[in-house]
Amino acid sequence: MDWTQETVLVTGGTGSFGRHFAQILLEEYQPKKLIIFSRDELKQHEMRVAGFEGPSLRYFIGDVRDVDRLRRAMSGVTVAIHAAALKHVPVCEYNPIEGVLTNIMGGRNVIDAALDCGVQKVLALSTDKAVNPVNLYGATKLVSEKLFVQANAYRGTGPTSFACCRYGNVVGSRGSVIPLFKKQRDTGVVTITDERMTRFWLTLDQGVRFVIDSIERMHGGEVFVPKIPSMSLMELAKAIAPGCDMQNIGIRPGEKLHEILVSEDEARTTLDLGDCYVLQPSHPWWPSDHYPEGKALPEGFTYASDTNDDWLSHEQLAALAAD
Repeated sequence: MDWTQETVLVTGGTGSFGRHFAQILLEEYQPKKLIIFSRDELKQHEMRVAGFEGPSLRYFIGDVRDVDRLRRAMSGVTVAIHAAALKHVPVCEYNPIEGVLTNIMGGRNVIDAALDCGVQKVLALSTDKAVNPVNLYGATKLVSEKLFVQANAYRGTGPTSFACCRYGNVVGSRGSVIPLFKKQRDTGVVTITDERMTRFWLTLDQGVRFVIDSIERMHGGEVFVPKIPSMSLMELAKAIAPGCDMQNIGIRPGEKLHEILVSEDEARTTLDLGDCYVLQPSHPWWPSDHYPEGKALPEGFTYASDTNDDWLSHEQLAALAAD
């Protein structure tokens, strides 16, 4: 794939992912054009002030709830990354209709606009919270995944292919627990929802590069899942705030003790590609020979944060928190 010939659009382009994606793409891949699509003019201004300027960079004000604006923005686009979302669990719990309008209907609008404009590849970002969801955010992302996978049946003879990337918590993203722990460290008391809690963990750079790699290898219909380490929330708190008192405040509405990236039921159609897992769609339009190098997973396999083989050590957690 020659990125220098691609016109790329990223929804939610002023968010943590979008900014780092833009940096990596501009510095290392030099796309023909990169369009930042977001609804916040202040964040777009801040990106410009931070140095995100150049002849190949464009800024579009728009909301994924507005399909007409998406169609205008996607004119001539060949690759689209859908990163726009309402992603904070408590916010979606308190504002469920807004979560549905952005995360589900916004996803539908991205699909319709991409089909209408002949975009070649569309990749949507998802989350481990979409697996066996217990909160509204996870439920909306599960529906969004289903929409993007099945959108491949809507393209007919058109050129558009759709896929998803699903991964866990991102170090340094907005809403990350690390800044909270650092702030609480100064008070001598750190709040823990449950000392047993575990999460999947990856850096922003890992997430961006995994998305780029998934775009290059996708056929249309896959959900890509990276192999990433787990961490203990209690160990993270100890690494950031050693010697502080740990106050257990209980699990918040919509939270899980542990997260799952591949469920046991999904594992039956999932292949191990070495560096990641690929969930294959169970639909008649999906050929069975796209990934001949893939290995089937063992019976009963589940990729969960508490039974993961790969764990971040205390030293690794401290190093991540220091970045």
